[in-house]
Amino acid sequence: MKLCMIGTGYVGLVSGVCFADIGNQVVCVDKDKTKIDKLNFGVSPIYEPGLDELIKKNFLAKRLSFTTNINKAISTSDIIFICVGTPTRKGSIKVDLSFVNKCTKDIFKYSKRKKIIVTKSTVPVGTGDEIEKILKKKKKLFTIISNPEFLREGEAIRDFRYPDRIVIGSNEKKAFNTMRKLYAPLINKGSKFFTTSRRGAELIKYASNAFLATKITFINELANLCEKTGVNIEDISLGMGADSRIGGRFLRAGPAYGGSCFPKDTKGLVSAADKFKINLTVVKSVIKSNQERVNLLTQRIHKILGSNLRNKNISFLGVTFKPNTDDMRDSSSLKMIPYLCKKGAKVRYYDPSGEKNEFKKIKNCKYRNNIKSSCNGADLIILLTEWDEFKSIDFKKVVKNTKFKVFDLRNLYSAEEMKKNKIKYYSVGRPDAN
Repeated sequence: MKLCMIGTGYVGLVSGVCFADIGNQVVCVDKDKTKIDKLNFGVSPIYEPGLDELIKKNFLAKRLSFTTNINKAISTSDIIFICVGTPTRKGSIKVDLSFVNKCTKDIFKYSKRKKIIVTKSTVPVGTGDEIEKILKKKKKLFTIISNPEFLREGEAIRDFRYPDRIVIGSNEKKAFNTMRKLYAPLINKGSKFFTTSRRGAELIKYASNAFLATKITFINELANLCEKTGVNIEDISLGMGADSRIGGRFLRAGPAYGGSCFPKDTKGLVSAADKFKINLTVVKSVIKSNQERVNLLTQRIHKILGSNLRNKNISFLGVTFKPNTDDMRDSSSLKMIPYLCKKGAKVRYYDPSGEKNEFKKIKNCKYRNNIKSSCNGADLIILLTEWDEFKSIDFKKVVKNTKFKVFDLRNLYSAEEMKKNKIKYYSVGRPDAN
């Protein structure tokens, strides 16, 4: 099939490349010429394991192309995927749909024959109806479908190839057959093909992310209780997760949730509910608790190092919101590092995905390109992101400071082993072994 992906961000690029890899003719279009030029040279603008190789493979096979010419991209395609950003409006919890509306108008302008329009961007319930209104003068040319994505950053290619479910929302039954053919290579491998109304598909995406965010927030709050009662949060997670009704995934205590989805989608769901005069008190509480999580962990640093942080050497290992991605959106580090530097601490950080623009202008904050350089001479090492290379560090060898301490926000290490090695060690939701 001939596909057009409008937007080469995380969703559009990964989906487009993977669709090409299962045999489709895919053109990815974006207004950012610099990004398109890089892609045409085989360079991915995002950090995702395995993506560069797939881009080169399918580009050379002439199944995949990149362009800024939206007219040609739309006119030569049969199925058009809307994959543009849907950020939260500044100073609000409402979703900014301006990018969706803009590309919908482009589709209207450049379409001369029948098209299937698929919304892959995460959008509030009822957005498909609004798209139909924009296209109403040519409504016979278009079928509008909702096909939300469920790709995890760092695992996106695997998630595309082996999805838990493929959700298709349409008010026209004929569209289900077309989408079933498109996804046939994945369905034939056992993926569940789930059909619903268009509004149903839109809400499934928001509901899924809000529920996962709730699980993270719930276990983080329980971790606070565990620290006061001398209980190990990992025992609680395992005991709860063994119940098939609950499941163990997303029950790991740690920093606040971040990334491109959970923060904006929880707010987007609340905003959509407010529009229909429904009060989602649970989700509102999740948002509030998650925002407070960063402050709680930052205050714990004071308990470890004292109220005066001036000239304290603090090393961050990992600053992205999760491993195997360079995504900094709503990472806890974005609040913690500026705060610590403002208090006079000297912060060094290392992340395998490289230096971050967000910290370049912050006084007393320096990037280091390896673990040893970041940790040498540190008073406190903060393990923020669970990259694999952080899971077996010989701290005494790399720090060279007999009085250093470790604050493990991901519970990567054994408190008992740290105590045996005479390292002052603090974790999340577990009794201190000091």
